[in-house]
Amino acid sequence: MSKAEAGAAESPQIDEQTLQDDEPQTLSRDEMFEMLSNRRRRYILHYLHDTDGPATLSDLAEQVAAWENGTRIQDISASERKTVYTSLQQFHLPKMDETGAVEFDQRDGEVAITDAAQELDVYLEVVDRYDIPWSFYYIGFSAIGTILVTLSWLGVAPFAVIPDMGWTVFLLAALLVSSASHYLLTRRMRVGAGEAPPEVENA
Repeated sequence: MSKAEAGAAESPQIDEQTLQDDEPQTLSRDEMFEMLSNRRRRYILHYLHDTDGPATLSDLAEQVAAWENGTRIQDISASERKTVYTSLQQFHLPKMDETGAVEFDQRDGEVAITDAAQELDVYLEVVDRYDIPWSFYYIGFSAIGTILVTLSWLGVAPFAVIPDMGWTVFLLAALLVSSASHYLLTRRMRVGAGEAPPEVENA
């Protein structure tokens, strides 16, 4: 085989590899859930989400340690910082780099969020032991509304005092207020929104 033929045979492989490198990397659902299952990884994403350019591992570790201990960066101890630094360097960041969520340069100690992770909209629903999830709230709201309208339609006192249209307007207004409140609270619970992660603000 001549050199020209050999080059022609190899060129499609090179072009295919180049195309693969240019393809945007995406996160599978399993990779996303595995990444978000750990609090430190959520803190990493929150910190990097609005960071312009790469962040240093040192700065990232300090901020994560401060969030974990509920204190300011200047008040964390050397042991707290070292524990988080080692954990991020040896485990979390290499794992996130492998899945394509971040780009981690171990030699320079720099980390940056990828486009695939930057485009993720992650919302957390933190429910206190005495609270109920929004899904249960809307189910209860619908059930109570149906009962009130039915009692009014059947003429049962004192519900019949308010006409069906009055109950309908009241329930629609209550639903609008509930939906608006839910929307605002959900925006506050988005990873990457605000200075501190949602879990820190609600701890």
